Amino acid sequence: MALNYIWCGFFIVAFIAAVAQWLFLGDTDIFKRIIDGTFESARTGVMDIALPLAGVMTLWLGIMNIGEKAGAVGWLAKVIAPFFSRIFPDVPRDHPATGHMVMNFSANLLGLDNAATPFGLKAMESLQTLNPEKETASNAQIMFLVLHTSGLTLIPLAIMAQRSILGARDPSDIFIPCLIATYVATVTGIIAVSIRQRINLLNGVVLSWLGGMTGAIALMIWYFTNFLSKQDIELFSKVFSNLVLFSIIIVFIVGALRKNVNVYDAFIEGAKGGIQTSLTIIPYLVGMLVAISVFRNAGVLGYIVNGLTWIFTQMGFNTDFTPALPTALMKPLSGSGSKAMMIDAMKTYGVDSFVGRLACVFQGSADTTFYIVALYFGSVGIRKTRYAISCGLIADLAGIIAAIFVAYLFFH
Repeated sequence: MALNYIWCGFFIVAFIAAVAQWLFLGDTDIFKRIIDGTFESARTGVMDIALPLAGVMTLWLGIMNIGEKAGAVGWLAKVIAPFFSRIFPDVPRDHPATGHMVMNFSANLLGLDNAATPFGLKAMESLQTLNPEKETASNAQIMFLVLHTSGLTLIPLAIMAQRSILGARDPSDIFIPCLIATYVATVTGIIAVSIRQRINLLNGVVLSWLGGMTGAIALMIWYFTNFLSKQDIELFSKVFSNLVLFSIIIVFIVGALRKNVNVYDAFIEGAKGGIQTSLTIIPYLVGMLVAISVFRNAGVLGYIVNGLTWIFTQMGFNTDFTPALPTALMKPLSGSGSKAMMIDAMKTYGVDSFVGRLACVFQGSADTTFYIVALYFGSVGIRKTRYAISCGLIADLAGIIAAIFVAYLFFH
């Protein structure tokens, strides 16, 4: 029901905003821009997302099936089981869903979006086999989705590359702020869902895992900032991420050969589901992308930013951060839209300006909540999202607040 109200709300609010601009500002092109945007978003959902995803899905579902036949996915599930059994209590310790989720989180950590999506869809499909109410999101599916929308990424390579293209003096100077902001979003997401599901996080296993991850991230930050140049950080990220991904493929194949598995047949068997999954998500993708496009083209985000600027000014806060807010507000709605906002902020205010850098940190602090809800839940036919969106947005808000604080700390 939540997704239904939100979807309808996008259209109603956009219509009110468009009529207001037409009547009071004389903007006679507003409705044309909105309708043109709906056609473009529908085309984007099919041609630029669903169809290219079919190829990627076909490849990686095939690779994933090889990994399952080789026992590698099951091994990953056993390694991570002590932690996951606490935050996913409804998932059996040796269930394949655990391995699929680990693969998804690992690809996200490395910034490998093309691989993360097939792994994530496979994980959602595996979790659906445990779901007694097929049209209603289960507790485990909500926890997985919120963790995914928090967008934990170790090195935001795409953002650093964009900063380099625009001539930043130090393209990777947003690396640490992005990592801090997205980590805050992830931990907040875990806490928010755990409160709703009454999961006890104050136990030795969870605290040791979270403490270990925090320590590992802190150690990586210390090493990168003290022993690697900015160029070395970017080179390390590019080489290491893709090396890990290629190594996964090789390990899966070698493991399958050792078990006398027909690797090619296993690949074909898994790959067959790629196109079907892509076709299944098209209506969900188009519906959400069109609603977001209408909301954006009606100028609603501009009104929200102006309103927030006025509120913060009245409260006596420094409002240097508000010009970067469009990126933060667009991020839960559209990854490509928020990227456009980020680039616009860097071009308008300067790639090395406070606003330009903060927009980059916003871009790297979370993931596209509404898009992910439509994609992942749509792939398995879930219509009732329960509190998945609200917890995802809480994590997004925590990432935004953390991004503002660290940007003031590092760049202001």
